Amino acid sequence: MIELQALSKRHRSGDVETTALDAINLHIEAGEYLAITGPSGCGKSTLLGLLGLLDEPSSGRYLLEGQDVQALGARERAALRRGRIGFVFQSFNLVDDLSVRENVQLALRYGPLPEKAQRARVEEVLQRLGLAHRAGHHPSQLSGGQQQRVAIARAIAARPALLLADEPTGNLDSHHGHEVMQLLRELNQEGTTLVVVTHSAEHAALASRTVRLLDGRVLVDAVAEVAA
Repeated sequence: MIELQALSKRHRSGDVETTALDAINLHIEAGEYLAITGPSGCGKSTLLGLLGLLDEPSSGRYLLEGQDVQALGARERAALRRGRIGFVFQSFNLVDDLSVRENVQLALRYGPLPEKAQRARVEEVLQRLGLAHRAGHHPSQLSGGQQQRVAIARAIAARPALLLADEPTGNLDSHHGHEVMQLLRELNQEGTTLVVVTHSAEHAALASRTVRLLDGRVLVDAVAEVAA
């Protein structure tokens, strides 16, 4: 599904250039569950941003389902991201003034579904995540675990082929964090390609494969003998 060829990302500030990712080569199969680990500042979130088309590499190639994404214009990249890629962030990124239902429907607003079909999809996703009874509530009325489930509902509402999660349990206690990781694993088992950035060895062990980064390079690329 994903092929990275010597992908690099450099940042320049004045005369100083910093390399965030250094010639990354990586292949991710459709339906795979990949954990990305490593110390702070090693390039994990930078890599996730490139995978999600939120940023552009300085050099190298990124093939998504055989398509060279660097050859696409900004609008084409946005359309591809909107239709194929879902995001789950540590900070939830919910809109406080909107209800749970409205927050989830945001993911469908600029897609091809008519309004009635959007509402039906939202209700389906909220039911799946055990949030139907909270549909009219606002984020401030929910627990951290519930807010993260709303964020996941929004991420999967458009049924993306690729789901990217950046420290999705970072703001949760251990109980709610476990619930979120089990939910992500279930989505992967249903066919969604899942890439999770995590500091947690326990959460990384849930993945079928782990890539460990150090100083912007792949230090370890290991397939789990038995997925937990």
